[in-house]
Amino acid sequence: MNYKMMGKFMGRILTVEAVFMLPAVLIGLWDREYAVVGAFLLSIAIIAAVSGLLSFLCRGAKTIFYAKEGLACVGLSWVAIGLLGCLPFFFSGAIPNFVDAFFESVSGFTTTGASIMPFVEGVSRAVLYWRSFTHWLGGMGVLVFLLAISSAGGKESGFTMHLLRAESPGPSVGKLVPKMKKTAGILYLIYIALTVLDLIFLLCGGMGWFEAICTAFGTAGTGGFGVKNDSIAGYSSYIQTVCTVFMLLFGINFTCYYLILIRQVKSVFKDEELRMYLGIVAASILLITWNLRGYYDTFGETLKHAAFQVATIVSTTGFASADFDVWPGLSKAVLFFLMMMGACAGSTAGGFKCGRALLVIKSTMRSVRQVVHPNKVQAVRVNNHPVDEKVLQNTNAYLAAYIMLFALSFLLISADGFSLTTNLSAVAACFNNIGPGFEMVGPACNYANFSMFSKLILIIDMLAGRLEIFPILILFSSATWRHR
Repeated sequence: MNYKMMGKFMGRILTVEAVFMLPAVLIGLWDREYAVVGAFLLSIAIIAAVSGLLSFLCRGAKTIFYAKEGLACVGLSWVAIGLLGCLPFFFSGAIPNFVDAFFESVSGFTTTGASIMPFVEGVSRAVLYWRSFTHWLGGMGVLVFLLAISSAGGKESGFTMHLLRAESPGPSVGKLVPKMKKTAGILYLIYIALTVLDLIFLLCGGMGWFEAICTAFGTAGTGGFGVKNDSIAGYSSYIQTVCTVFMLLFGINFTCYYLILIRQVKSVFKDEELRMYLGIVAASILLITWNLRGYYDTFGETLKHAAFQVATIVSTTGFASADFDVWPGLSKAVLFFLMMMGACAGSTAGGFKCGRALLVIKSTMRSVRQVVHPNKVQAVRVNNHPVDEKVLQNTNAYLAAYIMLFALSFLLISADGFSLTTNLSAVAACFNNIGPGFEMVGPACNYANFSMFSKLILIIDMLAGRLEIFPILILFSSATWRHR
């Protein structure tokens, strides 16, 4: 293990985290909340000290980097940014319990949006800004951001690719352009452009600057932390529609946007994962709208709420325009299915991903055909291209790990004695980075009643879900820390 290079890179990541706390300091100064400003400055000082210590101890690191180091570095980095990112919550007194503050921080960075805070409207704007900004930074990935703004050092191939593969969602990760740094830069430019466009539409709807910025951060990162106790429910139909559209847009593979920019529009429309994603969204909206007939005064209002909740769940954002926990069983079943499915690979959304589901379906169909024609060689094809067998093996391994970790987490948090629906939806919502579930963790409730032990389990679930499981599991393997 190249511990020095891992430590050096983690030091850079913590520096980025400390720098991004500075706008919250300015907001605190503007609002004359000097105690909150002090909390942020103390947090920045601690993070800077840890970053400086890592940089000093890891100076002169060799740039040799393998897949194992990449996975472990990503896993440790996300634990570190969550652990140190919670300091402003704790020092400011907004969340006086450290485990709760850690839960809130990890929920922010992993774009889960599961909260232990029952009331947010009385919280400092500086704290609310940082809470929402963690969504934006975690949405595309803090490591991808670091790769976009600076050279990773050493030979780019083999170093940056291991980091990008470990942090990026989906069954496989490739380069948009030959250089990895340029790929990361393109991804972030698209991300920033969509965020700014979302912000403009929100401002046009009469939202104040602060609320619009925080809402845009939550939508772009598909996170779901709001600045109102009722999430998005109290805003106008226009605002809710804008959020619906942009939540769906951020659930699309960012490669599709790149293809549009280089005028390969036909390739986008032929993308099987995109068609599957849009088909699931359309079918879910129609089914829930039909199931909700009579629940709302007009068809338009019913369609609006159905579309919003489908968009917020399938994109794993977690905003709410209505309490869907009181909806009929069929509507909740559809939403639970969307919780597990998620949106497209290569987006800021969580979940199992449509891309993986497509591979599992096609792989299963091939297995059925092979029973009938055992001697016939049959390749799994997506978008008319054969899928590498290693990708299929990794997808199957991911599915197995997904099921085992989900089941184990469900059993462990069930010790708290809450209902099966509460426990099952809590794990589904945290593991798939959604936020709200059903019953005690529904859109009108929060996660405060879980024990400290259960919250730690759910923290692991949030990290595992955001990082596609393996960068977190590898941290618990003794083989990871053995010398070569």
